[in-house]
This record gives sequence, C-alpha cells and structure tokens, in this order.
Amino acid sequence: MNVYLSFYTIINKYRKYIPPLVDIFIAIISYIIPYLATDIHNVNIAITGNSLILYVFAYYIVFMFLKVYKYMWRYSGIEDIFRCLKASILANIIFIAITKLFNIDIRLFVYLFALALSTLMSIGIRIVYRALLIIGKRQSSAPILTREKNIMVIGAGQATMMILNEISSNNPQNYSVKCIIDDEDNKIGRMINSVPVVGNTDSIIKMSKKYKIEEIIFSIPSIDKENKKRILDICAKTGCKLRILPEIYSLITNETNNDLVGQLRDVQLEDLLGREEIKLECSWINKYIKNKTVLVTGGGGSIGSEICRQIAMNSPKYLIILDIYENNAYLIQQELMRIHGDSLNMEVEIASIRDKAKMEKLFSTRNIDIVFHAAAHKHVPLMEKNPEEAIKNNILGTLNLVELSDRYNVEKFIQISTDKAVNPTNIMGATKRVCEMIIQSYDIISKTDYVAVRFGNVLGSNGSVIPLFMDQIKAGGPVTITHEDITRYFMTIPEAVQLVLRAATIAEGGEIFVLDMGEPVKIKDLAYNLIRLSGLEPEVDIEIKYTGLRPGEKLYEELLITSDNNQTSTVIDKVFIEEPIPVDETILFDTIKNIECAARELDREKIFELMEKLVPTYKRTTNCVEVDVYRLTKENVLECVESIIDKGHRNVLLYGAGEVAETIIEVVRDKKDSGLNIVAIADDNKAKIGTEMLGCKIVSKDSISEMNHEAIIITSYTYEEEIIKKLMEIGYPRDRVVRFFGR
Repeated sequence: MNVYLSFYTIINKYRKYIPPLVDIFIAIISYIIPYLATDIHNVNIAITGNSLILYVFAYYIVFMFLKVYKYMWRYSGIEDIFRCLKASILANIIFIAITKLFNIDIRLFVYLFALALSTLMSIGIRIVYRALLIIGKRQSSAPILTREKNIMVIGAGQATMMILNEISSNNPQNYSVKCIIDDEDNKIGRMINSVPVVGNTDSIIKMSKKYKIEEIIFSIPSIDKENKKRILDICAKTGCKLRILPEIYSLITNETNNDLVGQLRDVQLEDLLGREEIKLECSWINKYIKNKTVLVTGGGGSIGSEICRQIAMNSPKYLIILDIYENNAYLIQQELMRIHGDSLNMEVEIASIRDKAKMEKLFSTRNIDIVFHAAAHKHVPLMEKNPEEAIKNNILGTLNLVELSDRYNVEKFIQISTDKAVNPTNIMGATKRVCEMIIQSYDIISKTDYVAVRFGNVLGSNGSVIPLFMDQIKAGGPVTITHEDITRYFMTIPEAVQLVLRAATIAEGGEIFVLDMGEPVKIKDLAYNLIRLSGLEPEVDIEIKYTGLRPGEKLYEELLITSDNNQTSTVIDKVFIEEPIPVDETILFDTIKNIECAARELDREKIFELMEKLVPTYKRTTNCVEVDVYRLTKENVLECVESIIDKGHRNVLLYGAGEVAETIIEVVRDKKDSGLNIVAIADDNKAKIGTEMLGCKIVSKDSISEMNHEAIIITSYTYEEEIIKKLMEIGYPRDRVVRFFGR
C-alpha cells in the first residue's frame, strides 16, 4: 500500500509533464516495433532513424495543435477518447503524406502497424492513468474515512450520472449509493454506473427501509415545483437527511464539473412552497430605468439591495443608495462595483430619512427622477414596545421624502408597503397603512406619481423565521413556534422586487399594487418538514416549543386579494390594484402632527389612541400576560395570576371552558390568598352553558355585562382572535381583556 501511494504521489505531482512524454514514448514504440518484429530493419537503418524523428515530431505537434493536453485525464470521457483518436489518426496521415512527398521508402505494413498501435496505446494509457488517479485518491483518503453512508438518489437522469461519476472519483463523505428512484417505468430495473434503479417515487419509503438509507440526494434539477414538493413530502416521512442538487447544475457538463457533490445543499423553504416562482414581464423595466437618476432608501436591506441590483442591470444614469446602516450599504456598494465597474454611476449616502435637512440637500442637488422607498422599521414586537420609533421612522421619515419628492419634481415615488397594513393589529402595520394614506393623498395634489406596492413575508429577508428555524435545528433545538395554527404567505425576494419594478413601469399614480400569493403556509408544518428533511424527528430529536403570539402578531395574515370585489386586475398576471379608501387630507395631516408631538413626548398611550382614530381598520391587541403553557403547570399559571393582579384586575371572568381555565381555577383555590376571584366562565358551546366547572358557573357571552368583574381572561388558545373580535362587537373595553397564552 505504501509503495502504491508513493507511486500515486509521484505521478500526481508531475502530471503536467507526464502526458506529452508518454505520447512521445508511444510514438517511438509504435514506429520501432514493426521494424524489430520483422527483417525490415536491415533495409536502411539511416532512413529508419530519420523517419522515426519525423514520426515523433508529427505525432507531438498534432496532439499539441488539437489541445489534447489541455484536458484533465482524471475526467476523461467519450469526447476525450474521441479527441485522442482523431489526433492519433491525423498524425499518422500527416506522416504518410510527408514521407510520400519526399519519397521516403516505408512499407505499408509499418504505416498500418504504427497507426493501430499508437492509437490503441494513446487511448489505453489515458484510461489506465485515470484509474490510477481515482484509486490513488481513494487509497490516500481511506485512513480518515469512517463507515460508509448509505445513499438513495432520486432521479435517473444526466445529473445523477454526473453525481455518481463524482462520487466514484472524489468521495470525502464516504457515500455508498445503494439505489436510484425514478418515475419513468422504462428506467426501473436498469442500472447507472452499477447502481440499480429500484422503483418510482411511491416506493421511496419502502426502499429507504430495505437499503437502510441514511441520506437522500434529490437530483432532478428541472422538475416543476408542485412535483418537487410532493416528492419532498414523501422524503420527509423516511427520517433521512435530504440534500438537493441546485438547479443550475442541470446545465453543467462533465468537463467543467469538479465538485458536484460538494455543491449539494440542504432543503430550503422555496423547495417546500409547492408553487412555481412568479415571473413577471420585465422587458419594460430597462426602458423605464435607463438614463434615470434613481434613489433607493433602505438600499442596504434585503429588499432594497435587490432593487439596487436590478436597477444596476438596467443602465440608470445615476444610482443613489441611501441607508442608515453603513455595513449593509458598503456591502451592496462593493458588490455592484465588482460586477459593473465604472459603467455604473453610483454613490452611497449614509443618512436617516428622519433628517429632513440632509434629505433636502440630497434632493436639491441630485435631480432625482425615481424614488424607491424601502427604508422602514419592520419588526412587529420591537415596534410594539417602541411605538414612537415606528412613528418617527415610518410615518415622519416617509412624509419627509414625499414632501421633497413633490417639491423637487420627482417623476415617480414607489412606497414599499406590507400585508400587515391590511386591518393592522400592530403599530408597525398601522404606520405602514398611514404611509399608504399619505402617498394617496399627495398623489391628488402633486405632479409626482405616488404608488405603493404591498406584499407578504419575504424569504431570506432580515428577521425572517426560516433562517431562525435552520439555526435552531443545527443547534439541536428547541425550535420555537409562536402558535401551532399560525399561517403566513411567502414570496421570494426576486418575486417581490419584480413586482416593485414592474409596478413602477405601469403606475399612473395613487395605486396600491398587491400580489395574489396563492395559499398560506402553516408555520408548524413548515418547521416539522425542515426538521424531518434534516434527518431528525420533531419532538423526539428536536424539541418544539410554543411561545405564544407576540405582541401585535396575528394568527392568520389577512388575504391580500379579498373577495369583496374591491380590487381591479392589471396587465400583469396575478397583480391587482387595491381600490383606494377615501381619506380626509386635513384630518390626516393634522392627526400626524398630533402623533408627532406624542412621539416626541414619549406618550405611548396617546400614540396608540391617535393611531386608532387615524386608521379605522387598526385594531390594537390588548396588553397581555404571556406564559408558556406548552407544559401546563400550576407554577407558571400562578406566575400568570400574579401578573394579572399586578395590573389591578381581581374580579375576573374566564372565556373558554377548557383545560387552561380548569388549571387556573385549581391554582386560585389552592392558593386562597392569591387575591383573584373568578366570577364565572364564558363559553360559546351551548352544551356547556348553564353547567359548572369546579363550582364555577359557565355562562354565554350575552351574560357578561350582567357579571360584576374587572377583566376577562381569554383561556382558549385556538380561538382567541375570534373571541377578541366577539368582545369588540359587543362593545367590551379593550383595556379589560387579558390574553392568556395556553395550549
């Protein structure tokens, strides 16, 4: 073994020089052997010596001319063998032509023998050389390898053949491919590189057990999203780790692929969405952006930076990237400089949109044509705790830009909005709704076209839940989910930016563009699939922890496309225009001034009060007591009870006659000095009304007003949003509702 490894090391070290020397040696042997094997060598030794030099020279020059030595032998395939065959035949033909031209007497037997032997040897030696390199690589890495890992490959196409070839030549993971799965019946029962195609996708679970599969490689780059999700859902049931071949590799050839296995990636949310990425017609974008000065606020963020990338590709006259966070702004600046060089006129401004003086200077000196406004505070729970910052940045900062765009004759202003502006339950969504109201109001009085583009959660954006899940899985858990029934709409960053740019080209002013995003995704199912496709089992290998809805968070996001016919279609497929809601401009801007004063004075209650008046659809969630009842214990319920008392609530009603209510009653009775008095339990189940739970009467919601109490504690985790809505309908004071997070 040591001798073999030493030999392998030597040929590997000098492999650049070995091929030409080997071919020269082949040419010499191929030409001399027919002379030595017969009595031809007695004819004319001098002529033989000169013709040998001529033969070797012709052989080497032709191989160099056809660039045979440019290709790596370890990746030799049919094309390389054919190239070598062509070079050998051409070299012999040229040699024959030269000898005939100069009347060098060489017998036909020599020509034929040299042609056949040189061709066979030049091809054969390359095959042997490649085998030595592959075997040597395996042997040299063998001591550090652990046991083999059983692999299943899904897909019996060109990509799979490339993967198998790569594994056979370079296998640091010690993969042992046991079987291949494919849905084409004519492939089942056949083999690729000695690996059997054992069945279709319906047999994935069965075959994973039969062959004791540990990891599955998904190798169908060209598959549609719907079928891809179907297969991934099956793979999730096997308990095997899943790796996916990126789509780009469907176009890679054997010559350029050096580490295909190393490019396999883990499963991503895009793989689980089950819908095709929305592609919008973008041919008009170049015409619209070309030779325009464009300002992108929040240009270093996930959406803003992608807008900058797309704009940079469409020949703007000038691109201005504005951001308060210098690190992100620097990164996108360096990226665009690296890609576009001096062909892109670009500058980066580090500033806050709140700084009106700085914004004034920017607008007055740059002659801006288009503004893409992506700068905003977007984190819902943080803004609930810091509402004045949401006001100052989202509302006042936007108002600065809107006013300056009007004053300096900006052609078009595009506001990046959010689905959380629809019937908002949090201050962040409410401020974004105010921004929409501002631009629609200004569009009426200004020459500038103001437009908003509204979309849902963006995959890969800063603060997205998906990277959090992946990090939690890698750390061994727990994976935290706010609620087991929570759902969200998702779209990719390219989809979002295409919508923004395409909307800008057709906007006439005053529109709010929204996107039909298909079906919502249940976050619990998403987390479970990500865990399973990592080769782990939820609630066995990875703990699932339910933390409760965060302040201002909805259980279900509002549909962007509603069914009440208040949207109109556009020339862009799946893109609609939300019909504007009439706004009293005087009330709007007067209220904004009052909200600004409240924000400066840090009067948060006043902020919430004014925002509810300004945005009629804004329904603020109550201040709530949070307790993790994923593991329902009397200790954490007691903590909750004490927090309720601290808020001044002593005589309370419970809403929801379930397990959580029962536990609260037990805790209050066990701790007689708790100070909390449970008056009754309200419930919507008619079968329960009139009965008792541990001595507490169960009543209907219509009887609530008759009960002497100070607050209602919602103890139904699943239906809390519906219960709050019912309480608001009967006029129950919002500040007397306590949301108790239970399961």
